[in-house]
Amino acid sequence: MTTLVLGASTNIQRYSNIAIKKLVLNKIEVKAIGLKTGVVVNVLIEKDLVKFKNIHTVSLYLNKLRQKEYYDYIISLKPKRVIFNPGTENPDFYRILKSNHISYFEACTLVLLSTNQY
Repeated sequence: MTTLVLGASTNIQRYSNIAIKKLVLNKIEVKAIGLKTGVVVNVLIEKDLVKFKNIHTVSLYLNKLRQKEYYDYIISLKPKRVIFNPGTENPDFYRILKSNHISYFEACTLVLLSTNQY
């Protein structure tokens, strides 16, 4: 079960950074895309939209406005679900995901992991 963290950061104070570490700690394979390349616990943060295979979950760390440019990319990955972390809620994108048969949740990846609901 591979998770793509979209909006990844090497800044240790960012929730996306903490999420990458927690996902790895929970033995979940992680791919990451951010504004800058870098590495977080051996996970390479890509800058380009890599056509990853077998993405199960996309965990979003981009605000509603920043998400628009990624709609087609996310849909092309055919994930099973998209997690909208706090501050990323986007009803317009929910409708697009639903019409493409992709589940979505307003949730916090960190909370899901810490309560064994991931």
